[in-house]
Amino acid sequence: MTSTKRFEDLEVWQKAKELANLVYKFSPSGEFAQDYGLRDQMRRVAVSVMSNIAEGFESQTQVLFIQFLGRAKGSAGEVRAQLYVAKDQGYLTEEQFNSALSLAEVSSKQLTRFIQYLQTQPNTRLVWEDGETYDAEH
Repeated sequence: MTSTKRFEDLEVWQKAKELANLVYKFSPSGEFAQDYGLRDQMRRVAVSVMSNIAEGFESQTQVLFIQFLGRAKGSAGEVRAQLYVAKDQGYLTEEQFNSALSLAEVSSKQLTRFIQYLQTQPNTRLVWEDGETYDAEH
């Protein structure tokens, strides 16, 4: 896996956390707060980005980590799609929309690059535990 010991230290997770906090920041007031379906779904999917990164990291295999990163990337795309709905409904200002969309796009690009990096590493079938490495194929 990576030399990082905690998922909280991953830049991609930190960016996803920033995205989730931004969605929470602009969704509790005005008409957006009254659209329970969209508001709640956007919050869930924004949290899903960072949660899937964390869960994949903690899975302790690169194969599973890559799968969870793929789910996180899908959730980042879902956030972007829902931002368009929120904007079209007048729930977000142009500035709010642009800042959230930009953050979601950055998260998605970071996830793509991280997945590509992990796929090039030779130990994709290894399990790590407390500094010990085990070959999962044998």
